[in-house]
Amino acid sequence: MEKPSHHSLLFYSFLVMMITSTKTFFVVSLSSDGEALLSLISAADQSAKASSSILSSWNPSSPTPCSWQGITCSPQNRVISLSLPNTFLNLSSLPSQLSSLSSLQLVNLSSTNISGAIPPSFGLLTHLRLLDLSSNSLSGTIPQELGQLSSLQFLYLNSNKLSGRIPSQLANLTFLQVLCLQDNLFNGSIPSQLGSLVSLQEFRVGGNPFLTGEIPVQLGLLTNLTTFGAAATGLSGVLPPTFGNLINLQTLSLYDTEVFGSIPPELGLCSELRNLYLHMNKLTGSIPPQLGKLQKLTSLLLWGNALSGAIPAELSNCSSLVLLDASANDLSGEIPADLGKLVFVEQLHLSDNSLTGLIPWQLSNCTSLTALQLDKNQLSGTIPWQVGNLKYLQSLFLWGNLVSGTIPASFGNCTELYALDLSRNKLTGSIPEEIFSLKKLSKLLLLGNSLSGGLPRTVANCESLVRLRLGENQLSGHIPKEIGQLQNLVFLDLYMNHFSGGLPLEIANITVLELLDVHNNYITGEIPSLLGELVNLEQLDLSRNSFTGPIPVSPFFRTLSSNSYLQNPRLCESTDGTSCSSRIVQRNGLKSAKTVALISVVLASVTIIVIASFAIVVRNHRYAMEKSSGALTASSGAEDFSYPWTFIPFQKLNFTVDNILDCLKEENVIGKGCSGIVYKAEMPNGQLIAVKKLWKTKQDEDPVDSFAAEIQILGHIRHRNIVKLLGYCSNRSVKLLLYNYISNGNLQQLLQGNRNLDWETRYKIAVGSAQGLAYLHHDCVPTILHRDVKCNNILLDSKHEAYLADFGLAKLMNSTNYHHAMSRVAGAVEPHIGDGLHIVEWVKKKMGSFEPAVSILDAKLQGLPDQMVQEMLQTLGIAMFCVNSSPAERPTMKEVVALLMEVKSPPEEWGKTSQPLIKQSSNQS
Repeated sequence: MEKPSHHSLLFYSFLVMMITSTKTFFVVSLSSDGEALLSLISAADQSAKASSSILSSWNPSSPTPCSWQGITCSPQNRVISLSLPNTFLNLSSLPSQLSSLSSLQLVNLSSTNISGAIPPSFGLLTHLRLLDLSSNSLSGTIPQELGQLSSLQFLYLNSNKLSGRIPSQLANLTFLQVLCLQDNLFNGSIPSQLGSLVSLQEFRVGGNPFLTGEIPVQLGLLTNLTTFGAAATGLSGVLPPTFGNLINLQTLSLYDTEVFGSIPPELGLCSELRNLYLHMNKLTGSIPPQLGKLQKLTSLLLWGNALSGAIPAELSNCSSLVLLDASANDLSGEIPADLGKLVFVEQLHLSDNSLTGLIPWQLSNCTSLTALQLDKNQLSGTIPWQVGNLKYLQSLFLWGNLVSGTIPASFGNCTELYALDLSRNKLTGSIPEEIFSLKKLSKLLLLGNSLSGGLPRTVANCESLVRLRLGENQLSGHIPKEIGQLQNLVFLDLYMNHFSGGLPLEIANITVLELLDVHNNYITGEIPSLLGELVNLEQLDLSRNSFTGPIPVSPFFRTLSSNSYLQNPRLCESTDGTSCSSRIVQRNGLKSAKTVALISVVLASVTIIVIASFAIVVRNHRYAMEKSSGALTASSGAEDFSYPWTFIPFQKLNFTVDNILDCLKEENVIGKGCSGIVYKAEMPNGQLIAVKKLWKTKQDEDPVDSFAAEIQILGHIRHRNIVKLLGYCSNRSVKLLLYNYISNGNLQQLLQGNRNLDWETRYKIAVGSAQGLAYLHHDCVPTILHRDVKCNNILLDSKHEAYLADFGLAKLMNSTNYHHAMSRVAGAVEPHIGDGLHIVEWVKKKMGSFEPAVSILDAKLQGLPDQMVQEMLQTLGIAMFCVNSSPAERPTMKEVVALLMEVKSPPEEWGKTSQPLIKQSSNQS
C-alpha cells in the first residue's frame, strides 16, 4: 500500500484538530421542531418563564428540544409529545407555528391560562392522537378543520368559553374515544352525524346552557359509549328509547334540562349502568319497573320532576343501589316494604310526594342507611321502633306527615344521628331522655306535635345541639337551667307550650345563641338582663307570657321592637333603670291589658311630644345663641350641638354642618342600633344622605373609640358593595357619620312585607346563606350600612342585581366565631382580635403559616362532623376571595352566590345533598 504523502498527513492532522475543536469552529443550530416550540415560550408571560422550572429547561442552544421538560421525541428526534398541564403560560393566543410539528401525537395544554381562538391550522396535525386544551379561556368556535385529525382518539375542549355550533365535521374522527365539550357556551343542537362515532366511549356536553334541540336518536348507535353527560343544558324533547341499545353505558347524566316525557323502559336493558341522573327535568309518567333489572346501578336520581304513580317494588332488585332519590315528584301509594332488601343503600330520599300508608319497619334492614328523608308526604301510623337498628343513620326527616304515637326511645341507639326532624305530625307522649344521650345530635326539631311532659334536665348531656326547636306542643314545667350548658346552641325554640316559672338566666351562658323564642307560654319573673350580653342574638320573642318588672336599659334591649314583649301585662319599660311608668296604672286598678297598653301608648306619646317640643325650643334657643356668640360650653353629661365643629369630608360636599344639624329631628329617624341612631337628611341641593349619630358612652363603659375606629376602617374602604362613608362631623359631645342614602327600604321591611316566607327562609336571607342570597338575587339588592350585620341594616336599592356589603367580612366572622362577630364588621372596633390584628390580616397570617387550616375556626366549631368543618373551610375560602386587597379582584354577589351554591350543606336546610356537581373533573390525559 502506498504511504500517504507528507502533505496528506498534515491535512489529516488539521482535520482532526478541527473536529476536536468544535466549540471554536462549528455552530450547532436548533432543529425546526425546537424553533416551533420556542414560539410558545416567546408568547408566554415573562413572569411565567422566570418562575417555571419547566420552561427554564427550554434552552435555545440545544440541538434538539428532546431534553426539554414536557417534551418527548421519537428515535428520529422529532417531537411527538407536548405536555405542559397546569403550567402558567398566560397566552393571549395559541401560536399557529405549533402546527408545523408534523409528527406530534399528543398535546396537553390544559389549565395553562390560554385565551384566544383555536388555530384552524391545528387541523394539519394529522398524527395527533390526543388534544387537551381544557380549563382555559379559549373563545370562538371549534374549527371545522379539526375534523381532519383522522388519528385523534381523545379531544378535551371542556371548561373554556367556546361558542357557536358543534361542527358536524367531528363525525369524521372515526377513532375518537373521548369527546369532552362540557362547560362552554355552545349553541345550536347536537349534530346527529356524531352517531357515526362508533368508537366513542365518553361524550360530555353538559354545562352548555345555550345548547338546545332534541337528543339525536342516532346516539343510540354508540354501543361502546360508557358515559353520556348533557346536564345543565337547554336540550329538550324526550329521552330516546334507542338509548336502550347502549349496552356498555355506565353513566347517564341528563339533569337540569328541558327534557320531558316518560322515562323509557328500554333503559332497563343498559345492564352496565351504574349512575342514572335524571333529576331536575320535566319528566312525567311512572317509574318503569324495568329499572329493577339494573343490578349494577348504584345511584338513581329522579327528584325534581313530575313523576306519578307508585314506587315500583322491582327497584328492590337493584341490589347494588347506594343512593335512591325520587323526592319532589307526584308519587303516590305506599312505600314498598321490599325496599328493605337494599342492604347497601345509604341514602333514601322520598320526600315531597303524596305517599301514604305506614313507614315500613323493613327499612330497618337497610343497615347501611345514613340518610332517610320521608318528609312532606301523607304517611301515617307510628314510627317503627326498629329504627334503632340503623346504627349508621345520620339524618332522619319525617316532618310534614300524619305520623302518630310516641317517639321511640330506640332512637338512643342511633349513635351517629346528627339531625332528627319529626315536626308537623301528630306525635304524643314525652320526649325520650335517650335522645339526649346522642353525642353527635346537632339538630332536634319536634315542632307542631302534641308532645307533653317536661324538658328533662338531661338535655344538658347533648352538648352537640345546635338547634333545639320544640315549639307548638304541650310541654310544661320549668325550663331547666341546665340548658345553659349547651354551648353550641344557636336556635332555641320553645314557643306555644305550657312552660312556667322563670326564664333561666343561665341561657345567657350560650354565647353563640342567635334565636330565642319562648312566646305563648306561662313564663313569669323578670327578664334576665344578662340576655343583653348575647352579642350574636338576632331574634328574641318573649311575647304572650307573664313577665313582670322592667325591661332592661342596656343597648341591646333598646334596639328591640315592641313586638318582642307584646301581651305581658305586668311588664313595663323602665325610664330611669329603677322605676316603671306602668306601676302607676296598676295602682289605679286597671285590669284590662288592652286598656293598659292604650293608656301607656297615649302617655308615652304625650310625654315624647312634650319632651321633644321642649328640646326643640331649648336647642333652637341655644343654637341661636351659639351662632351669635361663637361657642358655648357643653352642659355636663348631656349632648349638645355647640360649636366648634370638626367637619371632615372624604369628597367634595355641597352642604354644611348647619344643614346636617337642621335634619336631626325625630321625624327623620330611619333606624336605631347598638351603636347609634340613623337619620334621613335632605340637603338644600336635594341630595339625600344618611346621618348616624353615635350613642354617647360613659368613660368607663367602652375603652375603644368606636367612632375613630369606624372612620379608620370605612374611610379607607372603596368597595362596590358597601355604603360609602361621605365624611364625619364631631364636637366635644356629638359624633356624626355621613353615608350615602339608600332609598328602597331595608331587608327587615322586605321580610315583613312577604308573609309567604317561613321563618327558616327569613333567617337564611338574614345571615347570607346560599338559598337566602339566591332569593335576594331575584327580588332586591342588599347593601350593608356600616357595622351592624342584621336585617334592618341590609339596605335595598332599585337594581335587580345581588350585592351584599363586604360579604366576605361578614362570612369571615361567622367562620371564626369571634367576639362581637355579628355586631362588628370584621372586628373593626375590636382591638384584641389575633394579637391586635385586623381580623382579615389575622386570618391571612394564619393561612400563610404551617398550621392546619382548621385552626382558624373557633375551637367549639372544630369538633363538628368533618363534612360540616369542610363546608366552613370552603366558606372561609370564599370569604377570603371577597376581601382581596384589590377591590377589582373581589367577586360580585352573583359570583358569590354561584360559589356558595357549590358548598354542600345540610339537606334540610339548603336542598338536596344528592345532586352531583355540574362541573366534574374531566382531565383524563
